[in-house]
Amino acid sequence: MSRDELLRYLKDFHWNDVDVAAGPPGTGADAAAPAEADPLAAPDLAGMAAALADCRRCRLCQGRSRVVFGVGNPRARVMFIGEGPGADEDRQGEPFVGKAGQLLNAMLPAIGLRREDVYIGNVVKCRPPGNRDPEDDEVAACLPFLHRQIELVGPDVIVTLGRIAARHLLGTTAPISSYRGRWTSFAGRDVLPTFHPAYLLRNPAAKAQAWADLKQLLQRLAATPR
Repeated sequence: MSRDELLRYLKDFHWNDVDVAAGPPGTGADAAAPAEADPLAAPDLAGMAAALADCRRCRLCQGRSRVVFGVGNPRARVMFIGEGPGADEDRQGEPFVGKAGQLLNAMLPAIGLRREDVYIGNVVKCRPPGNRDPEDDEVAACLPFLHRQIELVGPDVIVTLGRIAARHLLGTTAPISSYRGRWTSFAGRDVLPTFHPAYLLRNPAAKAQAWADLKQLLQRLAATPR
């Protein structure tokens, strides 16, 4: 006698609490839905991006158009990290594609790099409303994914763009003007903090300092070739 036949037989004897429609444990309508893929367990950036495509781990998901994961060479020597997507990035799904991104694109060739040579990501992967700073709990929900991106890319050098990226990667709350251009480290990797391109657009006089920082980056790369 099959399981379904047995269940119907029992119901004929008024075992009314028996669910005839139920299948074997774990296969019926009441079975738990498959668990979401763990982005941190993904073996590569593509798998991680796919697992995060519909992320709802913090409130930023409520206003975003799409998750902005990251872009560039998955084995880049240099990884640039900003704070979060803006309106253009939210619309296109790629970091640093607005005016600040255009400035970054213009700066890279000056030190012999192209956008496709580097990897670009952000502290948070969804746009904060009105481009406000991400809240601490929003960063806490997203930061493990940035750490995993760094681990997967394995850059020689990380360049943090602006105070938000430096604060959450390096743990500093000091004004960025007090430490930009000074080498430090994260997880055994060289880190160079500098100004965010958006800041340079608002304060063109700071471009000279940012250029000095990029020259340091060029020197470090030349001194430690792969």
